[in-house]
Amino acid sequence: MPTKKIQDNAKIKMEKTKDVLRADLMAIRAGRANPQLLDRITVDYYGTPTPLKSVANISAPEPRVLQINPWDAKMVKDISKAILASDLGLTPSNDGKVIRLMLPELTEERRKELTKLVRKTAEESKVAVRSIRRDAVEQVKKMKKNSEITEDDQKRAEEAIQKLTDANIKDIDKITAEKEKEIMDVK
Repeated sequence: MPTKKIQDNAKIKMEKTKDVLRADLMAIRAGRANPQLLDRITVDYYGTPTPLKSVANISAPEPRVLQINPWDAKMVKDISKAILASDLGLTPSNDGKVIRLMLPELTEERRKELTKLVRKTAEESKVAVRSIRRDAVEQVKKMKKNSEITEDDQKRAEEAIQKLTDANIKDIDKITAEKEKEIMDVK
């Protein structure tokens, strides 16, 4: 079936969109210390922007503490600057060798803000999935216009693409609901 490749490409792109959503949501803290919270932070390492996890060991020794052990002690200042410059809203404390991040208890107001952020991120993912659907349907219509497929093939392909889209939107809703529950349930 000539439209199978279009459907497969759409499926792959939609899966990648969900992977990006999961990664984005991991960066939203839910009150518990999670080393993945720092995945997006890059540090200037001898003139090269380098992911923090490539220049230090990150651990969570306590439920609300992240500990960063740089492999090069000279990096402590640069890592602290990078954390302060990030959108995490955390203030690092260090003893010259180890950096500690204390995650404050989430207030009800902050939980609601984080929930709104989760919903916004999820909506962006849904828009991306719908855009992938639109592109796939346009490719199918182009194939029909060029007489590469029949009208029945076009209908079947469009229905399959729509089912794929619906399933991915449902998955995004599920991922979002889990993250919202995590944010609101943390004590």
